[in-house]
Amino acid sequence: MSENAVSNWQRWLLKPSVLPLARIFVVLVCLSLVATDGWLIWTNRAIQLRDAEVETSNLASALARQATDTLKKADTVLISMVERLEYGGTGPAALSRLQLLMKQHVHALPELHGLFAYDRNGNWLASSFGTPPVGANNADREYFIYHRDHPNDHSVHIGLPVRSRTTGAWIIPVSRRFEDAQGNFLGVALAGVSIDYFQKFYATFDVRAHGSINLVMNSGELVVHSPFNEKLIGASIADGVIFRDLLPESPTGTQMLTSIVDKVERLYSYRQIQEFPLVSIAALARDDILADWRRDTVVQLTVVSLLAGLLGLFGFYLIRLIKQGLLAETELLATRDALRSFNQRLEKQALEDELTGLANRRRFMRTLEDEFARAARYQRPLALILFDVDYFKQYNDIYGHSAGDDCLRSVALAIRSGQKRPADLAARYGGEEFCLLLPETSSEGALQVAEQVRLAIEAQAIVHAGCPWMRLSLSAGVQVCVPNPEDGPEALIQAADKALYAAKAAGRDRVQLFDPNIAQFIG
Repeated sequence: MSENAVSNWQRWLLKPSVLPLARIFVVLVCLSLVATDGWLIWTNRAIQLRDAEVETSNLASALARQATDTLKKADTVLISMVERLEYGGTGPAALSRLQLLMKQHVHALPELHGLFAYDRNGNWLASSFGTPPVGANNADREYFIYHRDHPNDHSVHIGLPVRSRTTGAWIIPVSRRFEDAQGNFLGVALAGVSIDYFQKFYATFDVRAHGSINLVMNSGELVVHSPFNEKLIGASIADGVIFRDLLPESPTGTQMLTSIVDKVERLYSYRQIQEFPLVSIAALARDDILADWRRDTVVQLTVVSLLAGLLGLFGFYLIRLIKQGLLAETELLATRDALRSFNQRLEKQALEDELTGLANRRRFMRTLEDEFARAARYQRPLALILFDVDYFKQYNDIYGHSAGDDCLRSVALAIRSGQKRPADLAARYGGEEFCLLLPETSSEGALQVAEQVRLAIEAQAIVHAGCPWMRLSLSAGVQVCVPNPEDGPEALIQAADKALYAAKAAGRDRVQLFDPNIAQFIG
């Protein structure tokens, strides 16, 4: 900044009309602080909801896996019971052994409330609770009717929750049909899965104050609901958005919905259980999800508002101080800018060739050492191209040193065109010698760049009477290697120099890739 510009800047700041603008600026800064904080608060809200989506989705997956594992264990026991009933018969001895096995299974599996076997008429054959009650009959149960009326369905059947006639506890009936050798209906094997077992498992999850966990039949009837509410067992939510709209489109999903049961808005994640006709649903109430966010928002806005107010007071005070010290400050800024400009000129002179504007040899060597070390560390190729102006001494002798300088500038412009990437470096190596350093470049790529530069000089058609082909030309030596730290960057320069020597020996105006055999001959 010139002294005249500094003086104009000072006079403008000292105008009375500028001070109101400064005050307006302070007010805008305070408002911007509050607005930025508001934007961050809103962003945190979105993050809170997104984290809740992940949480409910993971919870729904865990619930589905637990339900699958539990029902598979029950079904595995049923398969064993059906096999014993079909092949061992229902005689007293066989039923006695079966009843003992039932007790062992129930004792080993806390998921099971009880195991039962009924004949074709619904009469009790065996029970894990011991001798069946006299006259006990379950022919009126939904699962018994289903198996009796579906002779072709040999798969496991999951029924709606019922109260156990033995203990009065709520159970999920898991049942299978068993038959005689001719496929005639002989009865039903039943595993009563304890709903209390599910409730205890669901209670281990923190769904906040108004969240819920549900296990629901595909038809929409609630099987398990946590927190436990006996009135909701068997209640239908088939008219809800999940069963009406979402499940037909996708077996999994997450969406903010209002519950049709209690009208609470929740974030629901559902997952269809593939092996069984059930859906696991995990939900967190919107108010619970955002409760911490709301509390933090109140605190944050209060603090930021106080800070904005203090910032405003200090801002107006600083305006007065700035006005008093403005002249001294602008002088310091002018001195700093002058020193910076001077340093930049010194740095430019230290690292840039004054004639061509390319990097000088000092900068080239410093960059070569860095790139060589980096290429050696990551084992990446490093390419170096050395250029030499053919018959340049004759050019100087014929056209003079001023024309020679113009010639070198034209060559530098062509070589600069080979610097395609930020990491590439074009430099004047000395006299009429130039170089291009190309990190992570293959031999084919380096040869192509060198040839493009040579053709660029050829296209300029600079007349050179001292050259056999009457125009200015370049020779180039190329070396590409994956550096070995033990060799050092000098090995790369020496190889490229030998390739350049070979290009000149072969007639000049050409590009030569380093060949160890030729280099040995040249050496």
